[in-house]
Amino acid sequence: MRCNMAMWDRILRFIFGVILTAYAIAGGPFWAYIGLYGLITAGWGLCPIYAFFNTRTLRERRRRISDEE
Repeated sequence: MRCNMAMWDRILRFIFGVILTAYAIAGGPFWAYIGLYGLITAGWGLCPIYAFFNTRTLRERRRRISDEE
């Protein structure tokens, strides 16, 4: 599968994932384990929710095709 998350999106998910997971481990509410989802999607670069709704934050990089090829 192709990545659908931009680098800024991955960094934010990683930061919030670490914070929420640490909060859950320190005795916070059970819902704080949703931070694991943020960590997994940040590392993988693919968000299943984005894929389901056909949304992406990653822009396509277009290569120039030279006439010499």
